[in-house]
Amino acid sequence: MWFLDVQIVMKVKLKYLLLLIAGGLVMFLFNMNRANGQAINLKNFNPKSGVSLKSDHDHVTVTWPAGGNSNGRLVFNLSKDAPLFQSVQLSTNGIYKQIINNVDPQFILTVGKRDLVSQNGWNIFFDKVPSKPHRSYKVDFNKNDVSVTTSGSRTTMTITGVEAPNFKGDLEITLYNGQPLFNVAAVIATQIDSTAIVYDAGLVAKQPPVKKVSWSDVYEHLQTDNLNTPDTAKNLAVKYRSVIGSNTGGSIAVFPAPHQYFYPLDEAFNLKFVWYGNNYRNMLKGYGLGIRQELYGDKRYVPWFNAPPGTKQRLNFFCLLSTGNAAGSLANVKRYTHNDSYKPLPGYKTMTSHFHNEFIMSLVLAGKPVPDSPSFVNVFKRLGVNIVHLAEFHYTAHPKGPDGQRLLELKSLFDQCRRLSSANFLLLPGEEPNEFFGGHWLEFFPKPVYWIMSRKPGTPLVTTDAEHGKIYHIGDKNDMLALLKAENGLAWTAHARTKGSTGFPDAYKDEAFFTSNRFLGAAWKALPADLSQPRLGKRALDLLDDMNNWGLQKKVLAEADLFSIEPENEMYAHLNVNYLQLNKQPQFKDGWQPVLDVLQKGRFFSTTGEVLIADFKVNGHESGETIKLPADGKCNIKFKADWTFPLNFAEIISGDGKKVYRKYINLNYTKAFGVQAFNIPVNLKGRTWARLEIWDAAANGAFTQTVWFK
Repeated sequence: MWFLDVQIVMKVKLKYLLLLIAGGLVMFLFNMNRANGQAINLKNFNPKSGVSLKSDHDHVTVTWPAGGNSNGRLVFNLSKDAPLFQSVQLSTNGIYKQIINNVDPQFILTVGKRDLVSQNGWNIFFDKVPSKPHRSYKVDFNKNDVSVTTSGSRTTMTITGVEAPNFKGDLEITLYNGQPLFNVAAVIATQIDSTAIVYDAGLVAKQPPVKKVSWSDVYEHLQTDNLNTPDTAKNLAVKYRSVIGSNTGGSIAVFPAPHQYFYPLDEAFNLKFVWYGNNYRNMLKGYGLGIRQELYGDKRYVPWFNAPPGTKQRLNFFCLLSTGNAAGSLANVKRYTHNDSYKPLPGYKTMTSHFHNEFIMSLVLAGKPVPDSPSFVNVFKRLGVNIVHLAEFHYTAHPKGPDGQRLLELKSLFDQCRRLSSANFLLLPGEEPNEFFGGHWLEFFPKPVYWIMSRKPGTPLVTTDAEHGKIYHIGDKNDMLALLKAENGLAWTAHARTKGSTGFPDAYKDEAFFTSNRFLGAAWKALPADLSQPRLGKRALDLLDDMNNWGLQKKVLAEADLFSIEPENEMYAHLNVNYLQLNKQPQFKDGWQPVLDVLQKGRFFSTTGEVLIADFKVNGHESGETIKLPADGKCNIKFKADWTFPLNFAEIISGDGKKVYRKYINLNYTKAFGVQAFNIPVNLKGRTWARLEIWDAAANGAFTQTVWFK
């Protein structure tokens, strides 16, 4: 029966042969071509996404739907020494126009030393990185392996081989369906501890890649350089953080993520965040345009970005294409930040907090001319802010007296706030007292309140006089709590767990003043900065979760913590805002108790401005409410989101008094400029609280306050 054995052997060999053939076909599909030795891995590419891909030897052409009747097209040249972007095109009604060609994305990485010892580790702000040894490197790009991945409405081409001393990673180019928009990112990591970084980037060519360069100056006038004689690279102070290159076929705008790119500083100075020209910093050989950072910042505390070991830092910028001129291109860029303003939302008023403008001490009481409409007020109105909570007298005045001087300073503050408030703009007095409780904190009263931060022996807590009425004399934390209760005021920790509040509010979380309902909680700001994080302000969001698990119904509102406010500053990048549930704008003459009520009740959300959250409810109940959780824990979380950049994800964060839980909701199917109502079923059995965050592709985002369960 030897022929049976032969048949069996033949069947087995045939089976393996078929498997090998099938495997080869799969490998052919997964590796569409080999361009000059680089395997193009298409395993995670979905051709049904609307994106088409063609490969011809060392060229790869990717075409994506760019909205309306247009398509964007990138022609990649994977030859080692050729510019990566051989051609960047945009079509209208099927006719393609070349916007720019033969340009390379290039990066300069500057590496410094993070102080992890003297203060509070990676949460440090009081660091002067550029005052210590640091070095800048041109990031090398070797064009090794290539893969194309579909993730919802976006397509990413990843090319390995990005390197700088002690850093390695990939180049990622992400295309966004529905918009002529793409993002270029050098995604790199280091294993060196205590590292801080900053970066410059742009598009560079051997010859001038555009005929004109345009930008908005800080006063919103469009400027253009015709580049008749291309010059050494220039750094520009611009509005909207954008530089635009134009050719016969159209324009390309280059700009950073509007908030993520700006590490925290005390001053929102416009530090010339874009560049164009030849031989930028004597490091990028050729002509180009791009984004940049001033290494020495505002020359105060300059912390740069954290780069902890192993974290994937995204050195990135956006490119937006247009077949029109620079003016139209700039208008398209401005849409992504609502023209650098906060979009009106029915049923809400916008509020921002924590400004050390020192208008009273530096102008009003300095004997200088007081303008009818100060520039800082015009800045806030231009931003679409309805309510501004100041933090005046920051180490400039006389909080402890002499009593007469202190009362004059307060009266001057109250008078100017009253004068400068109007029907739809409320300028509210406030201070960062930094006395009695520990760390730094802000106070907020619903009307003008006269108080002195000292109490001499024998002096009662409250005195009166004909001019000021009640005058409070505060000597300790108990007096301060009594004042907050008497005048229905609020207090909260400023820049919690960092700066002058390192260790707080943790150190006083069991104190009577903190557990009181007069102590609101803390404030949120994108501090520290870390380009590997898909969200901003993790420090304060983690604190919100900790306070929730402490069982204290505290809130976290957004704060700016900035000094000068001027129209030429880069205000929008450093700002954030709170949307308060107020149908009517409070008027100064009537007091502003409704503002404090909304804060205390948690009826607000906070945002960088690009993502809005309306009507957030858990089983029909709003943030700040305490509700009975069903026995089975089943909940429906409803909210309405409004956004500009394509969304990245949402998270429903909850806790049980000990642990924090996160339900990740992938939103990478979304396209730019959307509005959508969500209804998310989730089981919250055993949880004691829940809240919501939403973040977009540029790390802009918004978060709600907490709903409590009993």
